[in-house]
Amino acid sequence: MKGKLFVIGFGPGSFEHITKRAREAIEESDVIIGYSTYVDLIRDLLTDQEIVSTGMTEEVTRAREAVRQAEEEGKKVAVISSGDAGVYGMAGLVYEVLVEKGWKQATGVELEVIPGISAINSCGAILGAPIMHDACTISLSDHLTPWDLIARRIDAAGMADFVIALYNPRSGRRTRQIVEAQRILLQYRSPDTPVGIVKSAYRDREHVVVTTLAQMLEHDIGMLTTVIIGNSSTFVYDGKMITPRGYQRKYTLSSDEQPLKPHQRLRVENEPWSLEAAESGEKAEIQQAPRAMYSTPAPAAKEPATAQPVPTSAAGTAVATLAMPTAEAQTPTVQEHSPTPLDWATQALRMVDEANGVVVDTTASSGAAIRSVESFVPEMIFECAVSPGVANKKITPQQMMVLAEVAGEKGEIEYTPHHQMILRVSTADPESVTGRLREAGLTLSPTGDVLQVKACDFCDGEKKDGIPYAEELQRILGGKQMPKETRIGFNGCGMACYQAVTEDIGIVFRKGKFDLFLGAKTVGRNAHSGIPVAEGIPKEEIVPLVERIVTRFAKEAFPNERFHKFFQRVGELEGFTWREPAKFEIENAACGD
Repeated sequence: MKGKLFVIGFGPGSFEHITKRAREAIEESDVIIGYSTYVDLIRDLLTDQEIVSTGMTEEVTRAREAVRQAEEEGKKVAVISSGDAGVYGMAGLVYEVLVEKGWKQATGVELEVIPGISAINSCGAILGAPIMHDACTISLSDHLTPWDLIARRIDAAGMADFVIALYNPRSGRRTRQIVEAQRILLQYRSPDTPVGIVKSAYRDREHVVVTTLAQMLEHDIGMLTTVIIGNSSTFVYDGKMITPRGYQRKYTLSSDEQPLKPHQRLRVENEPWSLEAAESGEKAEIQQAPRAMYSTPAPAAKEPATAQPVPTSAAGTAVATLAMPTAEAQTPTVQEHSPTPLDWATQALRMVDEANGVVVDTTASSGAAIRSVESFVPEMIFECAVSPGVANKKITPQQMMVLAEVAGEKGEIEYTPHHQMILRVSTADPESVTGRLREAGLTLSPTGDVLQVKACDFCDGEKKDGIPYAEELQRILGGKQMPKETRIGFNGCGMACYQAVTEDIGIVFRKGKFDLFLGAKTVGRNAHSGIPVAEGIPKEEIVPLVERIVTRFAKEAFPNERFHKFFQRVGELEGFTWREPAKFEIENAACGD
């Protein structure tokens, strides 16, 4: 019997917001698979179904198990997600697992994705009407997406004046991302921009705060929180966030009788801001825009709006703003010398240029202004890992002094459990920093999702035979970009006192040869050491072998996939086969915790 896969979004978590189809699919299913917190939210809807619940970061395991039970056992399997399963949920991952197995819609197991209410919609409804105009969602979790890409998306959304819903804004480990998001957006938006913070929408512990972009970090923000940041027109009234759609441009909201009749409202001359108006060159006068720079004044009957100074953002970049039209200026008036939309755009650009110190050459023979920006080098935060070496664990007082001088009063030095110090310093010239540190004999490595070689001190060099191989691995692979942070643990003798067997790849030098361990998992209830896959590997083979393993992981792993999950998924690396580590039954403590 062919099984079926349901991928269900059950909304914010309250029963009244779960769709009828989602309830039917849950009831129809033989197996319910989901993150344990989500299973608890719908437990009252479950009957005698088999339940497979796992912890955070076990999404691949859940997807593979769902596909296996549907394909191999012919069961109806429900994979559940909060919100909408197609918005940062499980729908895409289930499809990816099926694609890896060569699934075809016509012949493979049947799959139905059941939509739910996503957080941007549920939280938006609680806050008022903040997403009435163009909006976007951005997840601040960089576990699966590189942070520089996320930052570019935030920057683009801020520049384009989108209302922004931030998903996964902060966790116990990820605390800097929301700070960076605020910093980027303050370059484009006023500190007074309304911000709504909703925790556990429509659940028992729902908590709602309406604040500002400048003050948003003063409030509790976590993984159960969605942050909605308004655009330049969003305002707060009686505790509710409202983003106007733009009706006030053509309508008088305080009157039943409108100055523009229904047959006039879609005419190009009455929509001077539209693409059609710009393309047709209509010379519609926009009442709210500054006129002082034009030689032909407006008629005496209509007072021109006063030109406002160009505001600057928190980063010092000028931003040109034009006020919305007033009710009295809703019917455009065509004049012989009135500016076109292109004129307004050119003038706005000139205002921004002048405020930002841009030199504009208006004498170009082509007639187009040539803009050249004065040389400007932005300051940035430079970060790197610093250590005295691969095997050397002793840092000299002189090296410490150099490190402190480079950091300065505002720099940051963080000690890690991996025999490194993380240096963070604000500088526009990173090479001046790295040059001084290298001159002091310190070893530098990039941070983030890179490969790190973590070796023992070889008993202060007394057991030095393995040192050249550790240093060669560092030279070839150290700092290599990886799908997820990856560590090679290297021990110089069979005692393995530096715990190489608990790293992603463990290497132990014993009796002139090497033992190899792969796929350790260091945290969680199912933590385990690496799987011993080989003993007695000859010296000349260890470095090329590990390089091949690392290269395959870097090439074939999913984004943000840890090495032990990759090894489990592919099942084989360089002839070494994955096998399940021994499992232990963990009894609950007498106190019930």
